[in-house]
Amino acid sequence: MVHESSNITNEITLKNSIFKIGRVFSVEGLVVKIKVDKQKNSSHLLYKGDLLKNVSVGGYIKIVKGFTSIIAKVGGEFIKEEKHYNQEYKKEENKIDRILIVQLLGYIENGKFEKGIKELPLIDNLCFLLDKEEFLTVHDFVSAKDHSIKIGTLALEKGQDINIGVNSLFASHIGIFGNTGSGKSYTLAHLYRKLFLEFQENSNFRNNAKFLLFDFNGEYNGNECIISKKTVYNLTTKDTEIKDDRKLIFSEKDILNVELLSILANATEKTQQPFLRRSINFYNEINKSNDPLVYFKNVLRNRVKDILLLPDKIKAYLLLEYVRNILPENIDQNGIEIMLMDDILWHGFNKGYYIKDPPSYAFNQDPNGNENIEKTKIYNHIDKYAFSDNIITSVIHFMYLQLIYDVINNRAQNEHVAPAINKLRSIQKDIDKVLKISSEKNDFWKGNFLTVINLNDTNLNMKKLLPLLISHKLYTEHKSIRNQEVTDYLNIIVDEAHNILSYTSLRESETWKDYRLETFEEIIKEGRKFGVFLTIASQRPSDISTTILSQLHNYFIHRLINEKDLEAVGSTISYLDKVSQDALSILPTGACVFAGLSAHIPVIVQIDEFAEKKHEPDNKTIDLLKNWLDTESKEEVPEPEEDPEEIIGTEVLQESNVEDDLPF
Repeated sequence: MVHESSNITNEITLKNSIFKIGRVFSVEGLVVKIKVDKQKNSSHLLYKGDLLKNVSVGGYIKIVKGFTSIIAKVGGEFIKEEKHYNQEYKKEENKIDRILIVQLLGYIENGKFEKGIKELPLIDNLCFLLDKEEFLTVHDFVSAKDHSIKIGTLALEKGQDINIGVNSLFASHIGIFGNTGSGKSYTLAHLYRKLFLEFQENSNFRNNAKFLLFDFNGEYNGNECIISKKTVYNLTTKDTEIKDDRKLIFSEKDILNVELLSILANATEKTQQPFLRRSINFYNEINKSNDPLVYFKNVLRNRVKDILLLPDKIKAYLLLEYVRNILPENIDQNGIEIMLMDDILWHGFNKGYYIKDPPSYAFNQDPNGNENIEKTKIYNHIDKYAFSDNIITSVIHFMYLQLIYDVINNRAQNEHVAPAINKLRSIQKDIDKVLKISSEKNDFWKGNFLTVINLNDTNLNMKKLLPLLISHKLYTEHKSIRNQEVTDYLNIIVDEAHNILSYTSLRESETWKDYRLETFEEIIKEGRKFGVFLTIASQRPSDISTTILSQLHNYFIHRLINEKDLEAVGSTISYLDKVSQDALSILPTGACVFAGLSAHIPVIVQIDEFAEKKHEPDNKTIDLLKNWLDTESKEEVPEPEEDPEEIIGTEVLQESNVEDDLPF
């Protein structure tokens, strides 16, 4: 026993002598400097026949303070020459001291790595390289109560798997950023495929978890992309006739929601939204009556009388145009349109309309004015009015009728309110192509847990409108059914998120832009309480609202080259250290910096490749040689190298061939 104990002690002593790299010589706040032992300045160390990588920038060290092991990351190093030469030096290089500047990350306690600073090191504390077990402990991101999935391997340490906790990652807002071709879309698809494969057989997952992916470029609508069990809506505004099964189903209640209608009408908060609220109340009041159509016609008849009795020609003519927009076209038996106002004229002296044939007094000057108005074409044409099958059209008619009433009674000014109606009219045809308004109960996911909204064939206006409209609808519904304990989970995934989360768009008004950003900012600020989370992917993080960018919990950052993007990431993401931030511009395809609440420390991860190519997003770079060369020439030209997107996940950063044989 004594001999065995002696061997263990000797082994520990040997290990400590090999792994010891120096001592702390300066602690200035959180800036700690370490003087490296002179014999530890080589690139590798030999331990039990294995070559160990010596400490360098980006590596980890352990500072021993009593029984506490403080973990730090090397952020920089410099050399310092001793001023006084000592004859004991055998070599000139021994006059050089190597100094490391380290960043404190956390500490190891009870075999677990804890992020944060419990206590600062002291001068002369010994510093060591991490052994394999300690290295694994630092990179263990999964708590005992969580479920882990593997996403890739450490790019700088061959063979070191990176696992993440499902709860810590997916119960959070996620940001995936990177230039085109860096593997951003691949990472997004890979993360969710890993999750779905792990949980899709659980009935609770299928019932309680819902995922909605907005696809702007048609990359994820393939039958096998990510997963086969999904619902895909291939929306389009290009075709003239579109079957209902290709449309999103909204209920009448959805459209009659003030906030959703405000999105469609691009309504301002101070003037137009109160008008929309009055219009919806008017709509509900009429539809609660015994005979809504008769009620509507009677109100419209009264409004026509009010208009024709006005002494203001400009106001009266404008409001009559609104009446004409409500009424159906007046077509005779030969298919020729009969003008509804050709039987009345304006009397300039008496300031009022009158019947042209036979001539009469102005209606507002005639004791029988009301009776004469009932003889006009526009008044009698009201009998032919019928409610439209299209709910948007009906809402517009009610809005016109409400506007007529408000203008006559000086409750609203036409120029302040009319733009909301005009906006709704301008997009009505596009809305009809992508939305079906129905009273039938609709399962948005059609029994699946993943729905892809393909917006590739929609116009720019719908690309901006639909994600906002759908997200707002689903988020509002999720809030309304909140139970004491949140069990329903909704994850809204937005690829190419700069299309809708940018604050620099010049194609829309400031009011509309603010409304759009505020809606998604509310989701990212408050959604966690209701089980609603946001995943965004973008190649231009500098275009994303800084509020949204800073509220994300976990980040997968691929290669970024643009200075503004690097600045945006560096200034808003507090989880990044300087070493990781500096590496962003030189990351290979498929590698990303993973940082956030799910990771104790920022790490460079090489994302795993898909087992089968059919599950990848359809975003491959075009093969020019394949498409440019003639058939005869193709045989003489060697096969082109594989597309970087196709070999994503296979590249591993290597500093030297020697390191390939390292144990960790």
